[in-house]
Amino acid sequence: MNPPLDNHANRNYLAYVSSFAAPTKHFHNCLRAFTVGGGICCVGQFIRVMLENWAHLAGDELAGTVSAVLIFLGCLLTGLGVYDRIGKAAGAGSIVPITGFANSVASPALEFKAEGLVTGLAAKMFVIAGPIIVYGVLAGASVGLIYYLVGL
Repeated sequence: MNPPLDNHANRNYLAYVSSFAAPTKHFHNCLRAFTVGGGICCVGQFIRVMLENWAHLAGDELAGTVSAVLIFLGCLLTGLGVYDRIGKAAGAGSIVPITGFANSVASPALEFKAEGLVTGLAAKMFVIAGPIIVYGVLAGASVGLIYYLVGL
């Protein structure tokens, strides 16, 4: 039988441990994440407006091109080491947009490129993003099948 927990000792221990921990600045962190994430989205909107006006794209072509440009920029900034610094400053604000997904694919690929093209770069590229892709494909296929069976 386990002895009963001593709440007084437990509280003392938690107070002792928390005295060494740096205080977290929740509001400041949320503000930075919101600012950087919003900034990335503003860059995406700027690219969209420029492609609408200069290349006269619309609809799916416009959406696909903007996504491709943002993915390219995310991979480029990851390769240059800039996106990691943005991520340290912004936290979740750099993860949420499509550029964060590009970063999660490019980072492991760059880390394991020394192991070879197939066993390093290609095999490790989807270590982080792989489960997300698998879940997205399965969820999309499931919803599509349900819509097909229901007849919508």
